[in-house]
Amino acid sequence: MSAGDRLEEKSEGGLSGGAGLAVDQSTLDRVRRLRDAVRDQVGQVVVGNEAAVDTMLLALVAGGHVLLEGVPGVAKTTLSKAFAQVLGLDFQRIQFTPDLMPSDITGTSVLDRKSGEFVLRKGPVFCQVLLADEINRAPAKTQAALLEAMQEGQVTLEGQSMPLPRPFMVMATQNPVEQEGVYRLPEAQLDRFLVRVLMGYPGRDHEVRMLDLKMDAPAKVERLLDAEQIQELRALCPAVHGEPHLHEYIIDLSLASREHPDLLLGASPRGALCLLRCARAHALLDGRAYFTHQDVQAVAQYTLAHRLILRPEAEIEGRRTADVVEELLQSVPVLDADPAAGAGREGR
Repeated sequence: MSAGDRLEEKSEGGLSGGAGLAVDQSTLDRVRRLRDAVRDQVGQVVVGNEAAVDTMLLALVAGGHVLLEGVPGVAKTTLSKAFAQVLGLDFQRIQFTPDLMPSDITGTSVLDRKSGEFVLRKGPVFCQVLLADEINRAPAKTQAALLEAMQEGQVTLEGQSMPLPRPFMVMATQNPVEQEGVYRLPEAQLDRFLVRVLMGYPGRDHEVRMLDLKMDAPAKVERLLDAEQIQELRALCPAVHGEPHLHEYIIDLSLASREHPDLLLGASPRGALCLLRCARAHALLDGRAYFTHQDVQAVAQYTLAHRLILRPEAEIEGRRTADVVEELLQSVPVLDADPAAGAGREGR
């Protein structure tokens, strides 16, 4: 999709929808084409990570934040920067280090020598897209400086609450294999991330393609979105319809996680709400105004796995929260829309 195509679509009235409003098929088709265009643009810079791009776009539409996790050298930072360029928003990057202070993120008051008064200097968090690179290298106090920003969309400085620009999105990266000089993200912080994306090695063919790309001039990523379009996309999500039995299915998954023998802590009510938001966004990006249990299952790993805590004995046995989520998807039945009319179950 070229810039001209975007402007032409916007001149036709842009996107429409919202809570209680029907979304017409032409709008849905434009959203699906936009998804494909974002894939193509980011794919010019980073290859072999289509699933990661889809999940980041999912979080963008659902109005959440992304945690990118993977070993060093799998292009987490490069992917984040390319995605931010596609969004066309005000972008800031913070390299987290052990000596980073909370004020380095949020800002602080400094003395103006000319006036002799203290003035408030805003930190890099006052942007629309914040890349928190290697977030687990900073201590808990510094990590906590992002909590209010991620949850409330505001920052409190000198007792004054200051709203952040809209839309606001945090993309954080961390390396799971390094133990020296890193600080584990607390559960409260992990719960603020709508999705977690696990990035592995791209595979032989994709790595060959990566070398081919590096031999050429650096690709320029085209800007496909702006703040207004992103807000319009987010307004479409509440209009994506789901039958009541799908809400029950989401809650059943959440309840089953709390009773799973391998888990010390299951999904919270916030986790269930996030699963609903992601299922709606997944359907919207697929060009549908309704979501099904397949949408719920497609986003469950990204939405739930990082919110679960394994029991120590399960960790010793090599169990992963991803394994538990897969078991939940296999064991929790999907209730039929009208149990009285049929067998009471819907095919998986």
